[in-house]
Amino acid sequence: MIRNDAEYKEAVKRLNEEKGRLNAQEIQLKKSGLPKDEIKRIMDPLVSFHLQLEEEIESYDRLLKKDFDELENLHGLGQQIIAFRIAAGLTQRELAERLSISESQVSRDERNEYHGVSVERASKILDVLG
Repeated sequence: MIRNDAEYKEAVKRLNEEKGRLNAQEIQLKKSGLPKDEIKRIMDPLVSFHLQLEEEIESYDRLLKKDFDELENLHGLGQQIIAFRIAAGLTQRELAERLSISESQVSRDERNEYHGVSVERASKILDVLG
């Protein structure tokens, strides 16, 4: 999950670089004379990584537009809190300031997707995010 603009920019950069590498790799494999099924077997993991990265970028773009999935159970609460922060246009630093905690604490919490956070703390964060 992309959690901030820096990660987003890095992901977009990696995706663009990967497109070039994927095309070059496929051309090289075709030139080597390998059968199509062998080329597909080699390319599938690379394509899969590429598609996953595209999906993460698209997901972050959706969050910026305040378009996120409904929370079905508390297992997804951590990702939803991160999504709400992104949709609110807040950085981790700005959220930390509003919560009167350190930016590093917000960063740790998000890295762990708020696993183990108390209901009281989650409620306070959601209140701050509106």
